[in-house]
Amino acid sequence: MFQWTPKSDAALAAGGVIGPDERLPWPQTAMLGVQHLIAMFGATVLAPILMGFDPNVAVLMSGIGTLLFFLFTGGKVPSYLGSSFAFIGVVIAATGYAGPGPNANIGVALGGIIACGLLYFIIGAIVQAVGTGWIERLMPPVVTGAVVAVIGLNLAHIPVKNMAPTPFDAWMQAVTFVCVGLVAVFTRGMVQRLLILMGLIVASVVYAVLANGLGLGKPLDLSGVANAPWFGLPQFSTPVFSAHAMLLIAPVAVILVAENLGHIKAVTAMTGKNLDVYMGRAFMGDGVATMVAGSVGGTGVTTYAENIGVMAATKIYSTAIFVVAGLMAILLGFSPKFGALIQAIPLAVMGGVSIVVFGLIAVAGAKIWVDNRVDFSDNKNLLVAAITLVLGTGDFTLKFGDFALGGIGTATFGAIGLYALLNRRRSA
Repeated sequence: MFQWTPKSDAALAAGGVIGPDERLPWPQTAMLGVQHLIAMFGATVLAPILMGFDPNVAVLMSGIGTLLFFLFTGGKVPSYLGSSFAFIGVVIAATGYAGPGPNANIGVALGGIIACGLLYFIIGAIVQAVGTGWIERLMPPVVTGAVVAVIGLNLAHIPVKNMAPTPFDAWMQAVTFVCVGLVAVFTRGMVQRLLILMGLIVASVVYAVLANGLGLGKPLDLSGVANAPWFGLPQFSTPVFSAHAMLLIAPVAVILVAENLGHIKAVTAMTGKNLDVYMGRAFMGDGVATMVAGSVGGTGVTTYAENIGVMAATKIYSTAIFVVAGLMAILLGFSPKFGALIQAIPLAVMGGVSIVVFGLIAVAGAKIWVDNRVDFSDNKNLLVAAITLVLGTGDFTLKFGDFALGGIGTATFGAIGLYALLNRRRSA
């Protein structure tokens, strides 16, 4: 069993850093676990809703995935695994999901998610055997930044076009992202850290006043929450293996590699501990977690930037926190009342939150460029970024017989291939 070195409150009060192999007393560790659970909550629940998956299954599998990741990395890499937004575009394309409500073709998507997890695991095994150098050469910051940005930009049409069926809903989307912005700028401490959740709560209250009180929109209905039991099994689903869906969804593994690579580099910089030696094991753990999630109806998972942000703010990187958070998520996944509460959130409010989340993903890609000082006076970098962004945002699609590679896929492989082609002149 993994053992953490106990640290006192005084060590933290003195401005010290709590490393991955250290922990605070268990009561404080439990509270920090709750904080990380809340940090991942908004995005982990939002992604399955946008794909027509059961949010309870997604939360349950995020907890199981986090524990699997802990085991694969030997408790050395602090990270929480939540629902990946990289799957949304390809899952919608593979299933024809138009929302809202359950996805009737979820089985086809799950087969593709399992294929993606397997490919991800294989990449991790190769990295474990030969090191990370080949990935860093294949996917330098200009490529990873463009790919991450495209994920957000490609999804922008979902809340704007599909989640505001009436003028009132469009206005409520605006109210929602303004609420999130106000929380982000004018609050401090934990409230500010929970900007998505707090903004969603405030916007839901405003929605209830305008819709239920003044009759301006579809009333907020909480009857499902009152009638739902506290404990019960979530809605599990069985995968269906379709070659078309598998070929469409499996390439998302490349995006997951880029995300995980960037996250481990970030934690390495913050902790001062070289975690590159665990990169392959981290990829394999994430791959297995994605396969396990896909086998029962969960979304594919990835390491979460939201939780890395919390670690940066607290200077506490103990992996014990993530074991606690994972166990709590598993318990939460078995609560139908929690699922009913999520389903009761007004579509327009969820759309406003989606605008914020997708925008933050796009900006995260730009931040990779800034942090790595990508030189856009170099035509190679300029063209790779420019073409990739338009391919993804415009949903540029290439067809190979019955198979279609959509915007995120063409942008990802286009960025990798174009950089390799344009970089030949310099390396020659």
